[in-house]
Amino acid sequence: MERVLISASGEQVSAALVTLVRECYPRCDISVSSNGRETRRAVSDNDYDAVVINCPLSDEFGSELAEFITAQTNAACLMIVHSETADDVAAGMEEIGVMVIPKPIVRTLFRQSMRLINASRLRMLGIRSENIKLHKKLEEMRIINRAKFALMQYLRFSEAQAHKYLEKQAMNMRTTKLEVAKSVIKTYEP
Repeated sequence: MERVLISASGEQVSAALVTLVRECYPRCDISVSSNGRETRRAVSDNDYDAVVINCPLSDEFGSELAEFITAQTNAACLMIVHSETADDVAAGMEEIGVMVIPKPIVRTLFRQSMRLINASRLRMLGIRSENIKLHKKLEEMRIINRAKFALMQYLRFSEAQAHKYLEKQAMNMRTTKLEVAKSVIKTYEP
């Protein structure tokens, strides 16, 4: 983990959380905000690997902030709440991927939670990356199929002939089948 934002009301609590995060990730860059408004601004302006919210904040409880963070960023989110409400809060936050731990903070639980949210974040980023690649591949396939259809419609090629034509043109022109397909579409479609 390289960048962590701590959102906590009160300097003593913030300092204690900075110490706990440093124990887990000694080299990470840690920023501190004192309320929900500052935290929203910080996550909008910067990329963080994780955000630790010590609830309640001075201007809100923190649940809405956690929802904002998970919806708008790639940061993992950890909420620290009073033990009496921890289970109820956790039930609501589970769906959006926010980890909740109770106060008072147990060092080992905090460390394990930070490592778990980091592992989850890394896995999610890998899945997102794979998802982007798959979407790109699907879009390429759509374009190539559109080009094949144009060749079939305007030049009366069979699908096999259209496919072979695109491959041969790509090889002859030393370019990709996608570029040839785009050219065909530009030529035959208005």
